[in-house]
Order: sequence, then C-alpha cells, then structure tokens
Amino acid sequence: MSIFSRFNDIIHSNINAMLEHAEDPEKIIRLVIQEMEDTMVEVRTNAAKTIADQKTLHRHLERLEAESIQWGQKAELAITKDREDLARAALAERARIQTAIGQMEKESAIVAEQLEGLNRDIGQLQAKLTEAKSRKKTLDMRWKTTNSRLKVRNKLSDGRVDDAMLQFEHLERKMETLEGRVEAHDLGQEKTLEEEFADLAAEDTIEQELTELKKRLDKKSAEETNPDEES
Repeated sequence: MSIFSRFNDIIHSNINAMLEHAEDPEKIIRLVIQEMEDTMVEVRTNAAKTIADQKTLHRHLERLEAESIQWGQKAELAITKDREDLARAALAERARIQTAIGQMEKESAIVAEQLEGLNRDIGQLQAKLTEAKSRKKTLDMRWKTTNSRLKVRNKLSDGRVDDAMLQFEHLERKMETLEGRVEAHDLGQEKTLEEEFADLAAEDTIEQELTELKKRLDKKSAEETNPDEES
C-alpha cells in the first residue's frame, strides 16, 4: 500500500467519524492539514532511513569491489609463482565476491527506486499541503465574512428592531400632532407668554422620551453584540 493510499484511508476514516458527529467544516480542514503534516514527517523519516541504507550498501559495495581486485591480483601472483592451486582458490574467492557484489547491486537498485518514489511522494504531498493551507486561509476569511453577514441579517430580521422603529414612528407622529395643534392654535393670533412656555415644555418631554428610547436601544444592542461581557 502506498503512503498516499494509507493517508487517504486515515483522512476518510476521520472525516466520516466527524461528519457523523456533525462536526463543523473548520475542524475537518484542520484535521486534514494535521494528517498531511504528520504524514509528511513519517515520509521524511522513511526517506532518511532509506538514504542511510543506500549509503551502507555503497560502502559495502566499495569494500567488496576492492576485495575482488585484491583476489584477482593474488591469482596473478600465484600463476607467476607456478602455484596454480592457489590461483584457482583465489579466483574462486573472487567469483564468490562477484556474486555477492551482483546481489548487493540489485539491492542497491531497489533502494534507489524506493528513494525515488519517496522523493516523488514528498514533492506531491508538499504541494498538496501548501495548497491546503492556502485554501484554508481563503475559507477562513469567507467563514468570518459569512458569519458577520449572518449576524447583520439576523439583527435586521429581529422583531424588536421593527418594534423600536414603530415606537420612533409613534413618537414622531405624536410630535407632528402636537406641532400641528400648536401651529393651528397660533393661526391668526399671537401666542401668549404662557403658551410659549407650555410649547417648550411639551417639546422637552418629547425630546426626553426620544433620548431615553435611544439609550435603551443602544444598551440592548451592545449587550447582544458582546454577550460575554455580561457574564
């Protein structure tokens, strides 16, 4: 099983478990990125071990090749000394070493292929991890923007806002009625001093009611916007 197949199994298993428990998308995104980072650490660890194995094989190959050369030289020396028996033994030893070299070269080729595969996996996983982090930033911004818009929509659809606006309209209508009565009363005649003071008192009452209403609405809006401060 490749590292990506196993990685996909882990991701799908965890995501399905979270979906069953109705977890939010942000947690799932964090989980995916965490799994990718953990997998990256594992792949790099495997790559480091494979590189170490490759170096060990190369060192053993160099030693065996040097021994093969030495046994060849010994065989030549034995021939020059008319020791065919020793020459034959030296050649047999070199043949044994050559067989070991051939086997080790096959192992080295396998290790090189594994290392090449790990290198591809790391490159692909790094690209996917970079893309996932970039997309997470975009989704985070969209998530915050959507939540802010939702709060505004909820506020606009709140019946209490409509009630407050109706109260404003009621007070404004009351003010207009009073103003109309004053203006109608004043038609064709001068206001007395008492009437002027009465009008001022009526206006002050309306203005005070408006001010108190605005304060109550501002306080209620602040409490709803920052519920934690209340607790």
